[in-house]
Amino acid sequence: MAAVAYSAGRDSTALLHATARAGQAQGFDVVALHVHHGLMPQADAWLAFAEKQCERWSKAGLPVRLLSTRLQGKPEKGDSVEAWARRERRSALARMAREAGASAILLAHHRRDQAETVLLGLGRGSGARSIAGMRPCDPPWYRPLLGVRRALTHAACDELGLTPWQDPHNADRRFTRTRLRTEVLPLLEDVLGGGVAEALARTATALREDTDTLDELAGQALAEVGTGGGGIAGSAGSGLDAARLAALPEAVRRRVIRGWLLAGGASGLTDKQIRGVDTLVTAWRGQGGVAVGSPLRSQRLIAGRRDGMLTLHTEPV
Repeated sequence: MAAVAYSAGRDSTALLHATARAGQAQGFDVVALHVHHGLMPQADAWLAFAEKQCERWSKAGLPVRLLSTRLQGKPEKGDSVEAWARRERRSALARMAREAGASAILLAHHRRDQAETVLLGLGRGSGARSIAGMRPCDPPWYRPLLGVRRALTHAACDELGLTPWQDPHNADRRFTRTRLRTEVLPLLEDVLGGGVAEALARTATALREDTDTLDELAGQALAEVGTGGGGIAGSAGSGLDAARLAALPEAVRRRVIRGWLLAGGASGLTDKQIRGVDTLVTAWRGQGGVAVGSPLRSQRLIAGRRDGMLTLHTEPV
């Protein structure tokens, strides 16, 4: 069983068709996962289009069927429509894949998408992890087209006579990615003489290799500096030895802090929050704790320092 995130646009159409052809040749079923966002008047027609496409391919002998779901709720205060839709879409795709019995989800991100992700990371100043872009394999997410030019998926649709859905959001300048795609990247290509998307993708790959190495070192260090609370080092309820942390290289230390915070239940961590917790180690003056992201709106998670240890505790909001 293979699962493909299917928006019915050009890229996911090319990926789904290729996966279904492989399933036909090798004897496995394919499930297309479509998320109804409910963000535009055409959303129902969009879903109907996706259903018709999959039904047509199934009748032609391709082993493909469609699963769909409608997003519930709406963006919370301070949450952008893009961020909300992305987060809810990933959750919905993962849920549908589990229901279908698929352990992997294929995504149609290509080289241009990777370049846009790198630029977004640069603009936010969110560190090497963000600039390293998307991973080709990040279970359960797999991106077989990440090294492929967008023009190739478009050419495949044209050559195979595949009709994709034209998403009006792709031309909506209210969305940051749309402006990156239609304004910023073309300008960079013009100013720098072409090849910018490819160069950004190479940069992401190089940074990802460095980040993986540093993460491995941080994992080893976390086991050495974590102690107390009766918990496993780095788990919820354990603390971190500030003196041992201070002796670590800066890049490794902040990764140790990040891993410890995540193990303790933190979510949506920002570089600013991690650096704030780092000051409890490097610039300790008896200051108060640092609030970090918590998945529960009724409480907040606080990283503090006591008796030479970094500690985590919750407080009601």
